[in-house]
Amino acid sequence: MRPEDEKYLQGGPWGSAQVPFVFAANGRPYLKQLETKSGIWFHDLRESTSIPHALSGWHSPAVLTEMLRRSDEEAARRLAAEPWTSLTDPDGLNLRDYQLRAVKAVSTAVQNGRRHILLSMATGTGKTRVALALIYRFLKTERFRRALLLVDRNSLGEQALDTFKDVKVERGLSLPEIYGIKTLAEQSPEADTRLQIATVQSMTRRVLMNDRDRAMPSSGDYDLIVVDEAHRGYSPDREMTGEELEFRDQSDYQSKYRAVLDYFDAVKIGLTATPTLNSVEIFGVPEFEYSYREAVIDGALVDHDAPHRLITTLSSKGIHIPKGETVTRVDPDTGQIYIDPHTPDELNFSVDQFNKEVIAPDFNRAVLEEIFRDIDPENPAEGKTLIFAANNAHADLIVDLLRKMYEPIQLDSGAIVKITAAAGDPATVQQLITRFKNERFPSVAVTVDLLTTGIDVQAITRLVFLRCVRSRVLFEQMMGRATRKCDAIGKDHFEIYDPVGVYDSLLPVTTMKPAVPSPKISYGELLDSLDRPELPPALTALAPKAAAQSPEQKEAALKYRLGLIFAKLRRTQRRLSDEGKEIFRARAGCDLPQFVEQLKNMPPEEAKTRLLALRKLFDKLDGGQWRVSNHSGPVLFDENDEVTEHSRGYGNDNESPEDYIKSFGEYVRTHLNEVAALNILCTRPRELTRAELKKLRL
Repeated sequence: MRPEDEKYLQGGPWGSAQVPFVFAANGRPYLKQLETKSGIWFHDLRESTSIPHALSGWHSPAVLTEMLRRSDEEAARRLAAEPWTSLTDPDGLNLRDYQLRAVKAVSTAVQNGRRHILLSMATGTGKTRVALALIYRFLKTERFRRALLLVDRNSLGEQALDTFKDVKVERGLSLPEIYGIKTLAEQSPEADTRLQIATVQSMTRRVLMNDRDRAMPSSGDYDLIVVDEAHRGYSPDREMTGEELEFRDQSDYQSKYRAVLDYFDAVKIGLTATPTLNSVEIFGVPEFEYSYREAVIDGALVDHDAPHRLITTLSSKGIHIPKGETVTRVDPDTGQIYIDPHTPDELNFSVDQFNKEVIAPDFNRAVLEEIFRDIDPENPAEGKTLIFAANNAHADLIVDLLRKMYEPIQLDSGAIVKITAAAGDPATVQQLITRFKNERFPSVAVTVDLLTTGIDVQAITRLVFLRCVRSRVLFEQMMGRATRKCDAIGKDHFEIYDPVGVYDSLLPVTTMKPAVPSPKISYGELLDSLDRPELPPALTALAPKAAAQSPEQKEAALKYRLGLIFAKLRRTQRRLSDEGKEIFRARAGCDLPQFVEQLKNMPPEEAKTRLLALRKLFDKLDGGQWRVSNHSGPVLFDENDEVTEHSRGYGNDNESPEDYIKSFGEYVRTHLNEVAALNILCTRPRELTRAELKKLRL
């Protein structure tokens, strides 16, 4: 060894090792499928718990020097000793109970050596705040040198940065005020940078596309990567944004996103509301799960009622254009109408193709008139409406129809707007989003994909689906726009209008089933169900099978039924008059929110006894004497002869779908071989020999 190289051995020797780090390579580029035979293998000889692993690239001298200054084992001891009180400080992070449990679950996984970790939390339950708490805790204890928060849109990065700046984590200071941080416009970290926020696209350009404007990062530049919305690349239904157009398609985007993650020698933590097979393959089975139903029962989110089904003559029979008819089309870019001379002999369209492959103005007019018959866009107490259109031209049609409908009452010109990428330049679009979020108008927004993620408008009380989607993930992102609470308007639930049947088609797999299947079910029926083996008809569509035999099954059934009561009480508390609150407090011994928390923390049988003892109180709640007067909601179908049916319900009444997050996780855990076999068959079929096909069949 040269004398000038001895500076790299400060602190050594390390046990029997005379050097701290060793590398081994055979010249083959890193390939995940052949991990043991490719890449650059790295081993930290200083740590007894260190395990050799493959890298996609080399660590830079600067990274190795940083690694020499610290010890993972010592950092792990500091992390274990760090108190949790700072995360629940009302003047600081002020984490809720479930958020604290999520942080603890990830910390434990890191301490146990996990390098890929997935958190599954319902949309609207504060994943950004959880990410902030994790990064703060890990940086404070120096468990990690530098963290990267990876997002897939600039707007999501700006939103996360705003949260990081607003929340005080220690001594009245925010995370950016304590640690060096690089934002979206500053792509290269410096020696003192502890946190960086970047998009997948910018990292792809730096790592995979030889971006000449920025230096190639070292594989060790970040040792912690937190991935927001870890299901990205999920949906063929979703239009690619301007930031994604440099990729060939969604599969190309997903492939490069994974390659970027594989490049860095880091612990990766994925956050998602909608776990997919892709996210499980990258991050593993969720380490922590918090479902939409749990969030509703806990009062963190609001429930939704049974969706409004609207069926018209056209949607029930479909659209048929016979041979020889002239076909007109709409140019998707310009909106111009033209005659198509090259048409098939016959064209047939079902409702799931409406507004995408065929536009029927009368269908849109009929359902919009039915939906908005008793909705006043100028009344703030009614909340806001978000309409999902199929494309930009369809959004224009919807806005035009609605404005004509309200023309006789001289509606404010800013009440109904289109918010899509084509609504103006980026500054104008952002201004529209800000107004929709913070101001009285617009109260009705029509979008395509721009507002499906990354928007938090608490006052949204109605979702209207005028486009059919086949992706569970995209559908749940859409649903998540209305789940936030809004005390300013007394929001206790949100409504869904579904003329195209998307809710029923995705009901068996969605994670966002209602916590109370029917708003009309009374407390009396719910209390009666606690002592009966069967459920009332209104509850059977969404409940687990009631024929419980074992003690465990009986307890699970009781917990489910108690959860229905808890969720209904959450809705009641937001509509209780002052007099009702006083009477409830006198008879129950505490406020209604405290009452629910007490019941949740009791053993199921004890909670059941407590509820049944207050039967007369619940009879009063059923009577409605203590409720604040409220608008009765949209009128169901009655006079319009073009809308042939307007009903409420959840798909087939004989179906009993389970909570998808739970069932998905359980399937992955118990069918690892089947999942691996399907992955090989679908992604690498050419690699299979006849002998391997026989094994695959077995």
